[in-house]
Amino acid sequence: MADWGPVVIATVLFVLLTPGLLFQLPAHGRIVGFGTMHTSGVAVLVHAVIYFALITIFLIAIGVHIYAG
Repeated sequence: MADWGPVVIATVLFVLLTPGLLFQLPAHGRIVGFGTMHTSGVAVLVHAVIYFALITIFLIAIGVHIYAG
């Protein structure tokens, strides 16, 4: 059986944490921007740190597993 948990969690977090798609931390001239579709190097770094923290929590601390097949 294949464990699809890491694949699903990583894909969902990647889509949700894409800077500028839903929100951006920090935005241009603001703390948070929603749906701006613009990004900066600082925003990419902040979102990468958030992504790493969440994926570590979900995959290592909680241990999410999805088995198919």
